[in-house]
Formats: sequence, structure tokens, C-alpha cells
Amino acid sequence: MTLPNESRNFYGRIKGKALRPAQRRYLDEDLAALQPQGVSCDENPARDPVDPTRFFGDARPLWLEVGFGGGEHLVHQCQVHPERGYIGCEPYINGVAMALGKIRRAGVTNLRIHPWDVRDLFDVLPDRCLSGAFLLYPDPWPKARHHRRRFVTPEYLDPLARVMRVDAVLHVATDIPDYVRQTMEEVPRAGFDCLTPAPEDWAQPWDGWLSTRYEQKALREGRSPHYLRFRRKA
Repeated sequence: MTLPNESRNFYGRIKGKALRPAQRRYLDEDLAALQPQGVSCDENPARDPVDPTRFFGDARPLWLEVGFGGGEHLVHQCQVHPERGYIGCEPYINGVAMALGKIRRAGVTNLRIHPWDVRDLFDVLPDRCLSGAFLLYPDPWPKARHHRRRFVTPEYLDPLARVMRVDAVLHVATDIPDYVRQTMEEVPRAGFDCLTPAPEDWAQPWDGWLSTRYEQKALREGRSPHYLRFRRKA
């Protein structure tokens, strides 16, 4: 697998503690069938464009979750919206393994998993093909010198904006106030209207929200969630 330039990654580690036998089995038995065709650099080194209707065999609305963690929100969305197709990108292999277990237990079929960098997906998707996107509790990179590694920078937001349809909504959740500040500054510059402009808007999650394990950890540690939404402009 081709590694991206780590100085530009918006994520941190890609592997944690040793996987349990069941998690290794999920990776061995389930992952290959769930990977979207033509996205990985190994499968498509020329980075040729892909037709997203190939992912599910039809032209259903396509949604993205960037960095799905353990997959609880992603699997929930698939269950609530079977008419949509979801792609989850996650470079942390322990999270991928956890998500595969949830997928197997839930039996959802409207989901594809790219176990690596979302930039691989941006490289090959056509313009205006995503109907919505989620960025939930991304790595905060708290040190000022690392803020350029946050997802909410032009390097990531510009290609995300390119692949989102007009009126598609980007949902962002974070417990870090400075991440809210940077998100409110950078996302509108990339071509989005803010649907949650006032601080009093940030405490209310959107319809269908499922609290993630990262959010529960933040609440236990006394940090407040913030929920932001942005609509792609014409």
C-alpha cells in the first residue's frame, strides 16, 4: 500500500494495541468485499476517475464519513437510511476492525469501507457526486504548529467541496473550541454556507445523531460537543 506524505496527514496513528482474533478474522474475511472498486492507490495507481455507481450497482445518493472511528455512527446511518450508499474512510486499522464487527452483526449492505486516506477517494471521484458528508471528532492537533494538519484546511476542504453536490450538507462534530474556530473560518471559504452561525446553534445535534464513543469520552472528561452544519453553495 502506498503511504501518503505523513507531514500532511490529518490523522495520527494508524494502528493501536494488538487485534483480537475475531477482529483479525473480520479483516481477513470481510474487508476485501466491502472496499470500493478503483479507490486504492494499489488497485488504481494511475488514479483514473471512477464511476461511483459501480460501488453499489445503482445511482443511489452517496454519502461519506471521514474518519469513522469504531463505526457506530456509520453503521447507524446505514440502518436508518437504507436507500443511501455510504462510504467510510478510516486509516486506523483497529477502528476498521471494530467497524467490520458492527457491520457483520447489523447485516447492512449499503456501505463501502476504504481503510486508508480519504484523499484516495478525492483523487478519483467525479465532481458533485456526494449528497452529504460527516466529519466527526477528527484528530484535533492541539498544538498551534500542527493546525495545518487539521482536516479543516484548504488541502482537504477544496477537494471535498469539489465532490459535493450543490445543497449537500457537511456535518462536523468536535469537542475542541479552537477546532470550531478554524472550522467556522475555513469551511465557508471552501464554498459552503454555514447553517449554524451562532454559538447557541452549536449545542444541538442534527436529526438522527448517534453519540459516538469519542463523544462519550469527551463528556466524561468535561468537554462539550459542538455540532456544525454547512451547505454546499452553487
